[in-house]
Amino acid sequence: MTAIATASALSLPIYLRRSSTFNNTKGVKGGFRVFAVLGEEVEKKSVWGTLFDVEDPRTKAPQSKGKFLDVNQALEVARYDIQYLDWRARQDLLTIMLLHEKVVEVLNPLARDYKSIGTMKKDLAELQEELTQAHRQVHISEARVSTALDKLAYMEELVNDRLLQDRNTTEADLTSLSPSTSVQSLDTVKRRLPRKSLNISGPVRSYHPRLKNFWYPIAFSTDVKDDTMVPVECFEQPWVIFRGKDGKPGCVQNTCAHRACPLHLGSVNDGRIQCPYHGWEYTTDGKCEKMPSTRLLNVKIKSLPCFEQEGMIWIWPGNDTPTASIPSLQPPPGFQVHAEIVMELPVEHGLLLDNLLDLAHAPFTHTSTFAKGWTVPSLVKFLTPASGLQGYWDPYPIDMEFRPPCMVLSTIGISKPGKLEGQNTKQCETHLHQLHVCLPSSRGKTRLLYRMSLDFAPVLKHIPFMHYLWRHFAEQVLNEDLRLVLGQQERMNNGANVWNWPVSYDKLGVRWDLAFLCSFKGDPNEIPRKLLINLRQKKAY
Repeated sequence: MTAIATASALSLPIYLRRSSTFNNTKGVKGGFRVFAVLGEEVEKKSVWGTLFDVEDPRTKAPQSKGKFLDVNQALEVARYDIQYLDWRARQDLLTIMLLHEKVVEVLNPLARDYKSIGTMKKDLAELQEELTQAHRQVHISEARVSTALDKLAYMEELVNDRLLQDRNTTEADLTSLSPSTSVQSLDTVKRRLPRKSLNISGPVRSYHPRLKNFWYPIAFSTDVKDDTMVPVECFEQPWVIFRGKDGKPGCVQNTCAHRACPLHLGSVNDGRIQCPYHGWEYTTDGKCEKMPSTRLLNVKIKSLPCFEQEGMIWIWPGNDTPTASIPSLQPPPGFQVHAEIVMELPVEHGLLLDNLLDLAHAPFTHTSTFAKGWTVPSLVKFLTPASGLQGYWDPYPIDMEFRPPCMVLSTIGISKPGKLEGQNTKQCETHLHQLHVCLPSSRGKTRLLYRMSLDFAPVLKHIPFMHYLWRHFAEQVLNEDLRLVLGQQERMNNGANVWNWPVSYDKLGVRWDLAFLCSFKGDPNEIPRKLLINLRQKKAY
């Protein structure tokens, strides 16, 4: 019933419809009236009254038979379909419940006293046949809902493609996706459909404060030992990560309060970071606890909320109160981590994310590494059945997800290095899982955290110096991308638009860029929802 539950949650309208044997009307609170399969009217009280007391959506269906619809109105028609299928599924389920109550009545000890065995057998046989018919109808409705959802996802993709094209609409563009049609005039449609291209050009602007109100993974736990410091730059501010007396990590401003000396040039002594200039020592919350050769003053440097989870150290660089939970970036069950690599790259983090969210470039860019020998497909698509920022590539067996604010997770089905197999990841026996974190260091630099996991060949973890080989492979792949992205960055800074003419396989990258052009309050779960709302309301540009 997953498809039915999904359609119920959508609360969408219906257009395409079939005749129904049910006549559902609202009854008293907690009750409802339907025509059961036997044809007699039944009125029941139920704790599920609010679930089944749903108005027949056919009364509100738009009457546009015989006219043409544009692609956006065809999408609305598909939504009407889903609400009807949702309503029909509810009625099928209600029928089964009512028949179940009839069976209980027939088997009731008090009822048996007034019926012969023959009559009871006949009643039970009839009810069994009715239950079978009702169950069959539920399965049919479930299949219809699944088909309608697939059509809706396809229509949404067509609408998104239309939104991304900067060209005038002609009458030829108004081809219908269904026999239904529009009640709007051609002039009205022409005024609504033309859209500007997404404009990402010019020097990178200052970061919006809301972008800082997220938990950011900034280092791998294995890189922060008890006596080491990890200097990082985040949103153009210098920070340093180290562990306190209790072993917990802390993040403080990488500038001594005394003479602005970089603290990471010093050392960690007994859980405190010591400035190499005059020996001032600071705890993980930024408090200065030691000032050699002078009287101790009440001095404190800025610190950030810092937390360690699942092998990664996270910070909250924003001014808002940190959220209580941190998202999990663990690989799926059955995978083992084989490599954790950190790189500092001379490219703006948004351009790097755009590159990571694009797989269509692989057979042209990565001809010396993982895509060597790949054929160029006639059509590349990124399908998003689950959410606006998560889906799978067709025809490549690769699942991909953008996790706000700056994480990309992907699972790749492989048979051997450099080769792909199957049409989707479920058809592949072995897989590689990747995590890319693109931390915005500054407007021209990115701190990249890369984690690679495999669900096969666990022996590779025990081969000496294997991590050096993994890093070499990662750098080879990245260098193939960097020469292109650096060229993009140079032209973008000079005014070129890096999203001048997006096409269908650019969907995930465009949505990531739109996510931060749309209004949101810093909640990672809000970004995909608000992004899709803006796309559907045609206000994304």
